[in-house]
Amino acid sequence: MNSILSDRIIQMEESATLAMAKKARELKSQGIDIISLSLGEPDFKTPKHIQEAAKDAIDEGKYFSYSPVAGYQDLREAIAKKLRAENHIAEAKAENIVVSTGAKHSIANVFMCLLNEGDEVVIFSPYWVSYAEIIKLAGGVPILIEGNLENNFKATATQLENALTDKTKAIIYSSPCNPTGSVFSKEELEAIAAVVKKRENLFVIADEIYELINFTGKHASIASFPEMFERTITVNGFSKGYAMTGWRVGYICAPVFMAKACEKMQGQFTSGGTGIAQRAALAAIEGDQSPSKKMEDAYLKRRDLVLGLLRDIPGIKTHVPEGAFYFFPDVTAFFGKSSDGYLVNDADDICLYLLEKANVSLVTGAAFGAPNCVRLSYAASEEDLVEALKRMKQALSKLK
Repeated sequence: MNSILSDRIIQMEESATLAMAKKARELKSQGIDIISLSLGEPDFKTPKHIQEAAKDAIDEGKYFSYSPVAGYQDLREAIAKKLRAENHIAEAKAENIVVSTGAKHSIANVFMCLLNEGDEVVIFSPYWVSYAEIIKLAGGVPILIEGNLENNFKATATQLENALTDKTKAIIYSSPCNPTGSVFSKEELEAIAAVVKKRENLFVIADEIYELINFTGKHASIASFPEMFERTITVNGFSKGYAMTGWRVGYICAPVFMAKACEKMQGQFTSGGTGIAQRAALAAIEGDQSPSKKMEDAYLKRRDLVLGLLRDIPGIKTHVPEGAFYFFPDVTAFFGKSSDGYLVNDADDICLYLLEKANVSLVTGAAFGAPNCVRLSYAASEEDLVEALKRMKQALSKLK
């Protein structure tokens, strides 16, 4: 029945992270002991005070109707206040904020409002799986500039400048980065900003969803730099730092004309986000931040644990992630090897091999623009991480 479907949906790639997570769930449902390190989802529960705020909102009975398309005014004001105080984005006001059903929704709004057919978007690669597909859906053309293991997977300002053409409309990066965990320093972002400011009508989409999981202690927002507020759309949300993935609350901070455009787009597609979830988000941003800090500390401990275990596997090459909760090791040492008739040609094969032989679920780096790597999420218990890496070591040692 594919002939009935639109070209856009046929041509769209399925999310590799969600596909692998689905496959892992299917195997678990068959009674197979799968350890899933494929999905970028905190294994912590949403902090209690946030849960209680949602319960209170239900009991108040005021948030059952349609919410304002751009989000409740007090939440938008609280987000703007946070951005001024913590991210040093002095110009941020409620009118610059649009709250959406997750940061992914925010990014889709932005590209639908920004791109015309054939416009190019430079993506700092490795990149989050959905960037390229959303850009293509909006009629744009993804242009990749690639970082590698030797420079902590961070493409440079020079690479950006060389990639720009007359068709370039925007650039997008994440910091801390999904899938690599790398963090752009203030100096690196200043160099990128200097390139952007040379070009009229070139915009930056700064994905900062992992801001609260940053082991450097030095998060930098490019929108805070001189002359960059009017050129930057900052994307953030509550999923990662507050363990609120299922609540679906994300937001942008953008120049007023872009915020209004995204509000207009959202008004035709989803309208405003769930009122109860927005009350929970308000409690998250205004309330006790210590649970988020404890989660960050736990992730750092797990990072160090997994780093040691990965370095103990012959053939694995990795850098040291500075944030988020991922490793992105190079696995090319195993390409061309086989075990029990199973031949490994690429990172896709490595993931399938480990799923079948080790019962460990990872995601191929090809989905993130880096076919020599795999992504491993350490948003899992220390017990599961130790067991998973033990299984991986045993399975990979059999490849000859």
